[in-house]
Amino acid sequence: MEILRASELVLNEGRVYHLDLLPEQISDTIILVGDQFRVPKVSAFFDTIEHQVQKREFVCHTGLYHGKRLSVISTGIGTDNVDIVLNELDALVNLDLEKRCEKTQNTHLSFIRIGTCGALHASTPPGSFILSSGSFGLDNVAHFYEINYSAQEIEIVDAFRRHVGFPDTLIPYFTFADSTLNEQLSMHAKVTAGLTVTASGFYGPQGRRLRLPLKIDGLIDSFANFQFENYGVANFEMESSAIFALSRGLGHRAATICVVLANRATGDFLSDYDAAMDELIQHVLQSITK
Repeated sequence: MEILRASELVLNEGRVYHLDLLPEQISDTIILVGDQFRVPKVSAFFDTIEHQVQKREFVCHTGLYHGKRLSVISTGIGTDNVDIVLNELDALVNLDLEKRCEKTQNTHLSFIRIGTCGALHASTPPGSFILSSGSFGLDNVAHFYEINYSAQEIEIVDAFRRHVGFPDTLIPYFTFADSTLNEQLSMHAKVTAGLTVTASGFYGPQGRRLRLPLKIDGLIDSFANFQFENYGVANFEMESSAIFALSRGLGHRAATICVVLANRATGDFLSDYDAAMDELIQHVLQSITK
């Protein structure tokens, strides 16, 4: 039995270090949002709220929705924050925090990310919803872990890398979302499914050029034109690759569904998206509690 040292499993009075949570304060079904101010937008639909905890940008509300216990937690922007959130949530359920060791029986969590994204095709207008079938990671978080990718995942990321012509210094990875969660979330008229590109930034990594020239030209068209069997790339965002890969490695389930804010093909942008986000939140809550 490996005992984790204080420098590895960092705790603050029994709480995980960054999230400031105790094991009893989370559910086994967790909605992930990037924006901390989106947490109360989700929990406003709960029937009751048991716990409200905040530390830095990490906010957690846990309560009941139609009799089901749910948690909603903000990750902040980017896969680096996802690395913190996923590992600490897993620690809450799968480590004995007093004995500082792994439990003999693992608990499997379900993560559903509700976010915003940019669509790559003119046929997907701002205000619609994109359900991620899987995500390409242009970040490097998953490269630090031993994760068992399927043969199809390895094949699709190799095809993607050749198609885009990435330099040797940029090695993407790819993980499918959980098919059961995706089936639950797919039943809405505004939902389309496709592959997601998770970028490590908002500007250059998503093909936006303000003043700095880009090393890779034509990213938008290249991603939009990629096809592998029945899969095409639908959108950009900034968190899903790490959520999917770390969930796979830790034995959890994960899905992402996003409101389209920007259409990169047409140049359109939805600045006031509160109504669309509320509609998506209600769709997710209803889908995961049926």
